[in-house]
Amino acid sequence: MLAACGILLTSCQTVRTGDLLFHVSENGNAITAVTPGMIDHVAIVLSKDSVIEAVPGKGVTTTAIDALSRQQGSYLIGRVGKADTRQSLLNARQYIGCRYDSLYLPGNADIYCSELVLLSFVDKHGSLLFQPIPMSFHDQTGRITDYWTQFYSRRGLQVPEGKPGTNPGEMSQRGIVTIKGRLRKTYKQEKSQ
Repeated sequence: MLAACGILLTSCQTVRTGDLLFHVSENGNAITAVTPGMIDHVAIVLSKDSVIEAVPGKGVTTTAIDALSRQQGSYLIGRVGKADTRQSLLNARQYIGCRYDSLYLPGNADIYCSELVLLSFVDKHGSLLFQPIPMSFHDQTGRITDYWTQFYSRRGLQVPEGKPGTNPGEMSQRGIVTIKGRLRKTYKQEKSQ
C-alpha cells in the first residue's frame, strides 16, 4: 500500500543560495489582479533546505523549502545578477523577527515579501540593487479595484496608489533578475506497513 508522506519541490535547475523563489498563483488573487503576471510572493533561498521570507501571521522568518508547498502553484527560480550574495543574506537575516506589513506601506518597521528583497540585496559596493517603484492597486483599465478600496477603507486609510514600494510580479521582470527554471510540487510516495 502506498501513502503520501510529504511534498517535495523539484526542478531541472539547481537552486542556489541567494536565488529568489517567485510563487506563481494558479488562480490569481487580489495581488495578481493589480501586478504583472500571476506572481504573488517571493522568498530568498538561504540554503538547499531553507528560505527567508515575510509571511502574514509570522513576519520575517525562515521556512523549510518543502514547506513552501502550503500554497497552490509553482515557483520560478530567479537569480539576481551583480548581487553580493553573502552580504545580501546577512542583510536579510537582520530582519528575522520583524512583523509582516499587511498594509504594504513604505517607511514603517513592518516588512512584506518583496520589500524584504528590496531592502536586502546589494552589490559588492553595498548599493541596493532594487529601487522602489510606484505601488499599483489598479487593474488594467486604471481603476483601483474594489478589493483594495475596501481593504484600506476598513482600516481608515487611503489606498497608497503611487507610493514607493515594490511587488513580486514586477520584481521578477527586472533586468537584474534572470529566471533560471521552475520548481514544481511532486508527491513523494512510500510504502506503509
